[in-house]
Amino acid sequence: MQRHINKVAVLGSGVMGSRIACHFAGIGVQVLLLDIAPKELNDAEKKKNLTLDSPAVKNRIVNDALQAAVKSNPSPVFTKDVIKNIKTGNFTDDMKRIAECDWIIEVVVENLAVKKIVFEQVEQFRKPGTLITSNTSGIPIHLMAEGRSEDFQKHFCGTHFFNPPRYLRLLEIIPTPHTDPAVIDFLMEYGDLYLGKTTVLCKDTPAFIANRVGVYSIMAIFHIMQEMGLGIDEIDALTGPVIGRPKSATFRTADVVGIDTLVKVAKGVLENCPDDEAIAIFKIPDFLQKVVDNNWLGDKTGQGFYKKTTGPGGKEILTLNLQTMEYGPKQKARFGSIDAAKPIEDLKQRLKALAGATDKAGQFYQQFHAHLFSYVSHRIPEIADDLYKVDDAMKAGFGWEIGPFESWDLFGVEACVKQIEEKGLTVASWVKDMLAKGITSFYKVDNGKKFYYDIPSQSYKALPGEGAFIILENYSSNVIWKNSASRLIDIGDGVVCFDWQTKMNTIGGEVLEGLNKAVDRAEKDFRGLVVANDGTNFSAGANVGMIFMMAAEQEYDELDMAVRLFQRSTMRLRYSSIPVVVAPHALTLGGGCEMALHADKIQAAAETYIGLVELGVGLIPGGGGTKEMTLRASLEFKEGRIEEEPLKDYFMTVATAKVATSGFEGFDMGVLRKGHDEITMNPGRLIADAKRSVIALADEGYTKPVERTDIKVMGRSALGALLAGIYAMKFGNYISEHDEKVAQKLAYVMCGGDLTEPSFVSEQYLLDLEREAFLSLCGERKTLERLQSVIKTGKPVRN
Repeated sequence: MQRHINKVAVLGSGVMGSRIACHFAGIGVQVLLLDIAPKELNDAEKKKNLTLDSPAVKNRIVNDALQAAVKSNPSPVFTKDVIKNIKTGNFTDDMKRIAECDWIIEVVVENLAVKKIVFEQVEQFRKPGTLITSNTSGIPIHLMAEGRSEDFQKHFCGTHFFNPPRYLRLLEIIPTPHTDPAVIDFLMEYGDLYLGKTTVLCKDTPAFIANRVGVYSIMAIFHIMQEMGLGIDEIDALTGPVIGRPKSATFRTADVVGIDTLVKVAKGVLENCPDDEAIAIFKIPDFLQKVVDNNWLGDKTGQGFYKKTTGPGGKEILTLNLQTMEYGPKQKARFGSIDAAKPIEDLKQRLKALAGATDKAGQFYQQFHAHLFSYVSHRIPEIADDLYKVDDAMKAGFGWEIGPFESWDLFGVEACVKQIEEKGLTVASWVKDMLAKGITSFYKVDNGKKFYYDIPSQSYKALPGEGAFIILENYSSNVIWKNSASRLIDIGDGVVCFDWQTKMNTIGGEVLEGLNKAVDRAEKDFRGLVVANDGTNFSAGANVGMIFMMAAEQEYDELDMAVRLFQRSTMRLRYSSIPVVVAPHALTLGGGCEMALHADKIQAAAETYIGLVELGVGLIPGGGGTKEMTLRASLEFKEGRIEEEPLKDYFMTVATAKVATSGFEGFDMGVLRKGHDEITMNPGRLIADAKRSVIALADEGYTKPVERTDIKVMGRSALGALLAGIYAMKFGNYISEHDEKVAQKLAYVMCGGDLTEPSFVSEQYLLDLEREAFLSLCGERKTLERLQSVIKTGKPVRN
């Protein structure tokens, strides 16, 4: 049957339930969010003489939970207006409304008896064929289905979202023996395409995949830490971004997730997995039990392994001393090998350097990886039949940039087996069987496709759904041109992809050289061009260090040439003879945003944080961004708006250095064009979607556009109003004197200069004004101070 999800019921509005509801609402699905009705009135309700039967009282728990979720940071929604897609209610009055829903998700308290009561109610009202799933993180899925009807059991399984659901990409799908395979196939695809998830098929084992391996990793780190005499600050320095893990590393992650949750999962494995060869690792260390006994559970109780305080010097984060159980100032962790490895941009090369180090950090990594590799080898086939599922789960659920088996490949499978056994640990027999057959890696790449080692057949198999994903790393043999910062890759079907790898993917001379080369080659030999990369961020903008150096040394001719090159490069994208699709993701700031603005189409990831941020460093967008926002304001004049209104909107977007908090918000800002640009929910599909967009544009008969000479600018009439607004902001102390000067320059350009009346001008006219303003601001001392601050601290000084 053809199944569609138009309306979802979420039963339980706690931290997970409310945020799952928000994520569905964010993709346009109608949501019914239900929870229990209160059993007692609160003081405010008593003062209003309300009763337990008053609608406001009955829905208080669900409404308060939803409001708390919407106000939380980071936001669980792509844009605030999607909240209108959520309707609330209570189990007593509104359970009958689940009959209208296509999917019912249970997210109540982790108690089997309570869940069974809820499912009994559900069965009274759900229509046959409706999907029914549980978001449990630990209760066996098959136990929840016991006693239910055949239709219920056929359409029931586990769907374990990770918190926060908007940002953590993992969705574990856990069937029971009775679940219809078609239901599983549907959920695997729906989670991927519509929810943007990495969907991983799991077995119904304690903690499933990600929590089983993730919590083992944390518990192993605790034990190694005690053996080596390391502290909390040292462990979090060792287990964070330096090895491709989240900033929260180990102990901060525990605080965020909830230390009680961590202990609960560990105890669950301890009690339910007696045959686990590493079961001793799950025993709760004394320090961890003391933290729980003290109710220091992390963020939810205000303190855990870390504690935020406010003292004479302002806000400070204190670290728990595990020997004294007292909080003290954070200690700077010092490891020679980490200091040496940090400048290595390539994560794989950095990991190799760290794993081979001989200092205490190197010893820690060797010990940790031995434990990790041993453990994951023994979990196949217990928790998953295929090794790639473990890697997918850890990357999507715990934010690891590289999975356990991928790491093992990196260090050499055979060499690691020897190290594991030297440390008194074991590896599963299938690993040795694999090596005995002469197969020395868990993965291999061939012609842009990735294959994994399949244990039953003892051979390589293509990763499922590989055709829907383009991972540039897998196309290294298809590079047709490169320089030290960028490369051009043939991604098939007559489409090439330009990507670059610099620090924070900033844009400098070599990247611009590559971009122009990419357009030249694409026009000559291909149907179209994708501009995208596999970096953590699309681009943090232009190379600020280069701008500062030339400005500080007053090399204005060099600076003028650099700005002209950037402008010519973005215009080259706009006016090429082949379609160009830019596929931004994550941070897409300044020059990265300007690159996207000039594409024929933007195919943005849902999690794209895009904006023109140059005003923050005392400059205006100089790579065509100011021109482009003026052009977009002009296009809206023609749509019948009062002429000053769109100009003011676009001016404020640039003047306040506004950054979209999602790709969807990019439409509200005018950076993305409604009905033209598109959003990809699953970032793994982004480049493949961009390629499809290029092919579609080419198939439609793409014609090179004509450069605009009809941009309407308002001259003095709008300039006076904008300058008055800027003055008012300065007078009210909302902006500094230098902010005022920069904003005035921006207003001058966006109004087309000092024109006596509204006029039509060309793109080149605006580019010249933009470049002149940019260069003049580079000569300002306070702009140089801001640029220097960004280089040193990552943030502009407010001056």
